Amino acid sequence: MTDNYGRKIDYMRVSITDRCDLRCRYCMPEGCEKVSMAQILTYEEIERICRAAAGLGINRIKITGGEPFVRLGCIDLIRNIKAINGIDEVTVTTNGQTLDRYINELKEIGIDGVNISLDTLDPEKFAYITGGGKLERTVRSIGLSAAAGLKTKVNCLLQRSFNEDEIFDMAGLAFEHGIDVRFIEIMPVGAGYSSRGISNDEVLRRLRERWPDLEPDSSVHGNGPAVYYRREGAAGAIGFISALSGKFCSDCNRVRLTSQGQLKPCLCYEAGTDLRPYLAGTDDELKEAIRAAILEKPEEHCFDEKHFEDDGRTEHRLMSQIGG
Repeated sequence: MTDNYGRKIDYMRVSITDRCDLRCRYCMPEGCEKVSMAQILTYEEIERICRAAAGLGINRIKITGGEPFVRLGCIDLIRNIKAINGIDEVTVTTNGQTLDRYINELKEIGIDGVNISLDTLDPEKFAYITGGGKLERTVRSIGLSAAAGLKTKVNCLLQRSFNEDEIFDMAGLAFEHGIDVRFIEIMPVGAGYSSRGISNDEVLRRLRERWPDLEPDSSVHGNGPAVYYRREGAAGAIGFISALSGKFCSDCNRVRLTSQGQLKPCLCYEAGTDLRPYLAGTDDELKEAIRAAILEKPEEHCFDEKHFEDDGRTEHRLMSQIGG
């Protein structure tokens, strides 16, 4: 379906848990107040919402967390969502710490893509920024995912004076493994308020100084809004998700379902529709609630406005609580 601004909304990010086995400093550095499992959507409820969304034309689903693989039975949920009539693509985002256990099952299911978060190739920096994570586990998962033929993407958040010196090493993973490496500007949400990110305009400029043959790649890589570049003869590509320096609200095609059942039309704002009451009603009532939420999607975010975080409308929850 289309929203009030003529945008086709066909993509839903689905958070299945607020739990995570890492404590990344820009996400949940001090952990978060976990809600009881009674407040988290059951898999059956998630599947029902996905079916209703598919009936409105949402045909692509991204499974997120927290860390989705910390919730038992995640693979079965992915399999069931893949089987929903009208759902064309199901992908998953993970920190890669336990992904190696599920590679074969994901391949058997026919997962359409795996996004793996990785911000540094330095073991000490990795442990610091993730609150104790093991770099070798994530690197191993990336290699296994690519070797298994899964559509693999690495998501990297660059921070000033922390990992900006690794731009070329991170980008080089694309050429080494034949995968997509995306640089994502840090969103000023939750703990991200205090992080000093780097503009993707600067990142691209520095990459082109190293690799002058880096040219725009117009081929489709996923659900958007990343802009990709490729070197001639290279298997992998480098992408940029630039919510701040390259505002893409006019082409936004997504909504987000939190693990507690709130449908968020925009990451920037706290506003959303609690779908849990509608789960007690009919499928048509649930579908209409989703439709109404999509029609309330704002025209654009306000991250670029001065003091936006104090206006009483913007999102203050941690990224793990809203699904990113």
